Amino acid sequence: MVFRKLMAAFGAGVEVDTVLSNASVRPGEPLRGVVHFRGGGSDYKVEAITVDLTAVVEVESGDSEYKTTYSFLRQQVSGPLQLAAKAEHRQPFEIPVPWETPISAIGGHPLRGMRLGVHTELALAGALDKGDLDPLFVNPLPAQDHVLAALDRLGFRFKKADLERGTLHGSTMPFFQEIEYYAGGSWRRHFNELELTFIAGPRQMDVILEADQRDGFLRAGQDTYNRFTVRYDEHPAGVDQALQRGLESMARRRGWF
Repeated sequence: MVFRKLMAAFGAGVEVDTVLSNASVRPGEPLRGVVHFRGGGSDYKVEAITVDLTAVVEVESGDSEYKTTYSFLRQQVSGPLQLAAKAEHRQPFEIPVPWETPISAIGGHPLRGMRLGVHTELALAGALDKGDLDPLFVNPLPAQDHVLAALDRLGFRFKKADLERGTLHGSTMPFFQEIEYYAGGSWRRHFNELELTFIAGPRQMDVILEADQRDGFLRAGQDTYNRFTVRYDEHPAGVDQALQRGLESMARRRGWF
């Protein structure tokens, strides 16, 4: 373990380290960990320990963009407690990962463009220490994994992923994820690129597709959308058919299919 030293109001300070038991999780699963801390030269009162799940989000402002960190879940995992000088204490915690948490890893590999993390905040002696950022890797739900694999089979090639500020219909998050692809296979005749967004819940998820179409005669390229719902108990063949219908609908909307 690597302890951080917090310089409290008096004495030599308190040393803290947070260890995640499962830094790789899926939406809806519990995130577990332990906050370890050691007392300094004096007795201290720890007022609260809070775990904060954060994400780096892109924000558009006028003609420019910048990135900022958003908190999407804050949960207190400990109330007040006394920490004696030189004493050691451990505080286990378990918090649910929200269903709408974006994907940040696929097949055990970090997803390019995504940055999720866990801050452990310690309120001590009237001061708040946010601590270091521990990376959080969120893997797809089985239904999400199936959609991603289906796009791969259809020839779409991953480009990048990011988080955009804003709230979509049916979502409670202050941001949404866009997983971007280059069109591949026969779909290159219809689209340049495709963007994929999931809005997941405990029993089903919405899949949102956005494609920018290729220019045609007297027609400027325009974006088209499709949205459909996938139940987690749905047969994989049904998911494939819904995805195929969604892509065909977008291609047909401007007369390209």
